Parts: sequence; C-alpha cells; structure tokens
Amino acid sequence: MVVAAERTRVEIARLELERQETMQKMENLQTELRSMAEPTADEADVDAYEREKTWALIQGLQRKLESVDIALQSAQAGRYGICQACGTAIDLARLDVLPQATHCFKCQREYERRNRRARPLR
Repeated sequence: MVVAAERTRVEIARLELERQETMQKMENLQTELRSMAEPTADEADVDAYEREKTWALIQGLQRKLESVDIALQSAQAGRYGICQACGTAIDLARLDVLPQATHCFKCQREYERRNRRARPLR
C-alpha cells in the first residue's frame, strides 16, 4: 500500500507540473495574440493566418488543461490510471506519453470514432 501511495504522489506531482507548463504555454500564446499589431492591407492575410493558428493552439491547450484537471482529480481520488469508461488499467506506456489520459486506448479510439461521426461536415 505504501508503494501505491508513493506512486500516486509522484503522478500527482507530474500532473501538476504538466498543468503548470500547459498554463504557461497558454499564457505565452495569449500574450502573443494580444501583442499582434493591426495589420496593414498587405499583411492582412498573413496576420489573419497567424492569429487563427495561435488561437487554435490556445484552444488545444485549453482542452489539454481540462484533461489534466480530470486526471488530477482521478489521482487525488486514488483512481489514476484506471479507464473512466471500462474500468480497466490504462497501459503504462500510454500514461508515460500522455499522463493526462483518462481512457484506455480502446475506449479513446471508440470515443473519437463516435465523435467523428457526430460532427457535421463543413
């Protein structure tokens, strides 16, 4: 039981670090977005592209931050590394690459497949 408690503390620390780094990246991008000057007519297309790219990066980081927060809650409740959908253990290799993962690979793939179908084509 001591080993499990130590591992949970390590995972919580890792997730908190991931959260801090993600928030810092998001703040940097938001500062960059605010600092972009109004473009001249010649620069409008390039500037619009840069703004959209930066905004998309911010949105991706916001989703990651939400995932990290959910994983932190799971870790604090002693359920870190357990798939929220099927209850099986999430592969350690997956958690090494994606510490905020809350679903096993199989359930995540199914979730993404369902969401792809639900989205209207543009």
